[in-house]
Amino acid sequence: AVPSLALVVWLAEHNMMPFLEPYQINRILAFTNPGKYAELNLQQDNSKMAIGSGRLYGKGLFNDTAISVKNGNFLSEEHTDFIFSVIGEELGFIGALLVIFLFVALLLRGIYVAANARDKFGSMLVVGVIVQITLQAALNIAVVTNTIPNTGISLPFFSSGGTSLVMLLCEMGVVLNVSRQSAVKRL
Repeated sequence: AVPSLALVVWLAEHNMMPFLEPYQINRILAFTNPGKYAELNLQQDNSKMAIGSGRLYGKGLFNDTAISVKNGNFLSEEHTDFIFSVIGEELGFIGALLVIFLFVALLLRGIYVAANARDKFGSMLVVGVIVQITLQAALNIAVVTNTIPNTGISLPFFSSGGTSLVMLLCEMGVVLNVSRQSAVKRL
């Protein structure tokens, strides 16, 4: 994996990746060399500052200070991909941990539902839905904290976007249906 990653970075630096768009190459370069491409990494840097400025308890829900992420225009679209920054700023470390705990609880409950499903299809369906949601959440949080390059993945159930929310709710409806049928089986 390390030689492959080094090859990808080298190809990106020499503009030899025809299957990637220029903005995707810029995201890779900004992640691997933040000093040289500081202007491309500005959104993630501001995101980390917002999370850090929340400290333990945060600045307060819906704060309206001029130096907040929302009001200071430090992030271009904070209500979509970088909503975790706003959560970290307004609710602090405790609020951010609460959001992560909710996703872990969803994962554990999904594993429980999958283990008690009536048939293998229901079990695999629940596993697929829960893995998709928790992986999406983990990737979003990793992007916001600058652990991985910017990917444009939203935070499930928190980011703005009607279509994403509708699809997530449909997926959760399927999980609840499998859970309901497994409860009927035990009666």
